[in-house]
Amino acid sequence: MSERIGTLARVREDLTAARLRDPAARSSLEIALLYPGLHAIWAHRVWHALWVRGLRFVARAGSQITRWLTGIEIHPGATIGRRFFIDHGMGVVIGETAEVGDDVMLYHGVTLGGRQREGGKRHPTIQDGVAIGAGAKVLGPITIGAGSVVGANAVVTKDAPADSVLVGVPAKPRQRRDGEETRAILTAPEHLEYHI
Repeated sequence: MSERIGTLARVREDLTAARLRDPAARSSLEIALLYPGLHAIWAHRVWHALWVRGLRFVARAGSQITRWLTGIEIHPGATIGRRFFIDHGMGVVIGETAEVGDDVMLYHGVTLGGRQREGGKRHPTIQDGVAIGAGAKVLGPITIGAGSVVGANAVVTKDAPADSVLVGVPAKPRQRRDGEETRAILTAPEHLEYHI
């Protein structure tokens, strides 16, 4: 995680990140008022601050209100880095022990979930610069290395090294090819390989 910055600087940074990642974004005002992914992130920062100060019931109640308003569920215990962007957002779920690095992007329907009932670390760690496509499920206390891309509808249950591409069910990591663009991996049908 990177150094702390002021609230206003963080909001500006979030708006800039959204404009860079969403070609449909027309203005910072539009993003600030109409992007539920950004509203969920901003609310999460409040609920997370209460969570770490021991006000857990209030934090959980607040996160449920945010879920009701945005369709995005981020547990207040989750750790989220800077310039995090959720595009569209409906149906995104981020579990309590998830750790999300800086410059991460999620599309709608993504789950950063658990696979076990025992306590402790149950959810994934997503390192800096990772992009996760619509409907993907990243499950368990695994690590997705920096700069990786998880394709739409992939199901990831094992660690992946930095700069991996993960597609399929179950997803298997491979190294990114020279010149391979993130957006192409997330959207092109040739990357949607399924292994049952």
